[in-house]
Amino acid sequence: MEGLDLSQKISKLRGFAEKFEAFMEKIRNIAIIAHIDHGKTTLVDCLLNQSGTFRSNQHVEERMMDSMDLEREKGITIKAKNAAFKYKDFHINIIDTPGHADFGGEVERTMNMIDGVLLLVDAVEGPQAQTRFVLKKALESGARPMVIINKIDRDSAEPHRVLDEVFELFISLNATDEQLDFAVIYASAKSGMAMLDLDHPNDDMQPLFEAIVKQIPPPKIEDTPDFRLLVSNLDYSDYLGRIAFGKILSGKVKTGETIVCLHGDGSKSSSKISALFNFEGMKRIQIKEASAGDIIGICGFNDISIGETIASNDEVTSVPFVPLDPPTIRMEIAVNDGPFAGMDGSLITARQIRERLERETRTNISLKVNPTDAPNIFEVQGRGEMQIAVIVEEMRREGFELLVSKPKVIYRKSEDGKLQEPFEKVYIQVPNEYLGDVLKVLAGRRCDISDMEHQGDEVSLEGIIPTRGLIGIEGDLINLTRGHSNATHIFQHYGPFCGEIKHRRNGALVSLEQGETTAYALNMIQGRGKLLVRAGEKVYQGMIIGENAREDDLTVNPCKPKKLTNMRSQGDGKGIMLEPPIVMTLEKSLEYISDDEYLEATPNRLRLRKRILDETMRKRASYKKAGIQALITA
Repeated sequence: MEGLDLSQKISKLRGFAEKFEAFMEKIRNIAIIAHIDHGKTTLVDCLLNQSGTFRSNQHVEERMMDSMDLEREKGITIKAKNAAFKYKDFHINIIDTPGHADFGGEVERTMNMIDGVLLLVDAVEGPQAQTRFVLKKALESGARPMVIINKIDRDSAEPHRVLDEVFELFISLNATDEQLDFAVIYASAKSGMAMLDLDHPNDDMQPLFEAIVKQIPPPKIEDTPDFRLLVSNLDYSDYLGRIAFGKILSGKVKTGETIVCLHGDGSKSSSKISALFNFEGMKRIQIKEASAGDIIGICGFNDISIGETIASNDEVTSVPFVPLDPPTIRMEIAVNDGPFAGMDGSLITARQIRERLERETRTNISLKVNPTDAPNIFEVQGRGEMQIAVIVEEMRREGFELLVSKPKVIYRKSEDGKLQEPFEKVYIQVPNEYLGDVLKVLAGRRCDISDMEHQGDEVSLEGIIPTRGLIGIEGDLINLTRGHSNATHIFQHYGPFCGEIKHRRNGALVSLEQGETTAYALNMIQGRGKLLVRAGEKVYQGMIIGENAREDDLTVNPCKPKKLTNMRSQGDGKGIMLEPPIVMTLEKSLEYISDDEYLEATPNRLRLRKRILDETMRKRASYKKAGIQALITA
């Protein structure tokens, strides 16, 4: 502005400010939050399609935001995803968030980037446990809510009842008066329609688009020219290195500028911006510059973590990071030391496993990895067994071979030195006919029922249960109710240890030797319990090949061949009929194994095994443990 007098400079700056404010008014940053399977990803697909983001002849997959194979297979969102679309002259950034509490870290870091949330609720089921969880995080962040009652075209939809339940939920979560004054949209994301009033049907999403730009406020901008951005997500490019995503809180930034990262430990590092990105649909688009309020990606830093601040200079104050809910579950991940190690996967060393787990913690802020006394064993801490099971599944698909232990809760000591454990609020829906059996299971898992409500042919239960009691509960309820139960939970608090909970009541059928199973041997063994293997499978000593009908473990020989003689037996000519083996998924295997067992996870196989494979060594360890416990008791 050289050559201008003071009044001209002021006028010039005022013009810049007016243009900047006009630009800011046209940005909306929103997240979609909901319980599992209430239609978040389908709604995002619909918004992107009807906004004109894709060409009319462009092929687009359903549930395109669920880009991970595991997300498509399980039908849930695991990682938060960014997208953007244009509506009229508005630029709308939208984030699809997970609905499961195990992936709550994804929800929490998302709240740093948005100014409003679309709360999606099923018109039949109404608010569920994870609805409460994700809404609580959104309201605490100060986001402006909108409520979308989805699936109104279902036969049993009750949108008015669901709206009343949503309002009661807002009140119970201490929503402000402004947050209670939320807009309501009735929709069917699957059919691509939305309406403000059920008496005035509509055939497109126009009412929802209008409500977003009118009800969701533009980004809140700090009154300072200094550039600041809180890193809320990370990704990696083979060509550009690490990409840090977040919302610009103040100032502007350009490609080629030198900026500073304010690290969590108080140190600082500077780097030149090699690339900037924002979103168009689901694609990253490289841009030259960006201003406050927009959600962008920045390349240039090799060492950066979620929760750290990127700023224009080292004199800028770092942005406070909101603390997360603590991890409550821990599991061991170890190097596969079994006889079949290296036969299926290519990534089998402790170094490779450690580097992969450390890489996971850089983008998953709710996960912690700690070393143990053994160099080949790592302790992984997370929100729940599903979160860690997803990581194990991803690793085995990448070519890793792993040993995984039974999930255990993380205990802590109170100020007076007493042992404390995590407790969670559990919500369960079961048919009336199974209520007595379900209550018996919950009592055995130390669940304290606080509320019971009959809704037609179903009963809704609410209670407080130790996190230990949740391990394996979903499988038990599904088996007990023949698949007609629904259980969800959220972390509540740490409280006094509430006593022993016994999970598996049956022992294991353990292989005595290594070899190939025979139908002859398995036919004799299946009288002792249920099989986990088929005839012709390769097994090894210490591998679990079935479930014993009794509580103790039983060593058996599944490889025993039938001895041939010249005598004709009465059974000759009769075919051997083996019962179909129990099919164990990864999650079911983790729930099933005991403390002295491992799950061996390789790219193509899941095997259950004892930690100590040799039977003699296993017995010695058992006697030693029993002796130590006797001394402690004495």
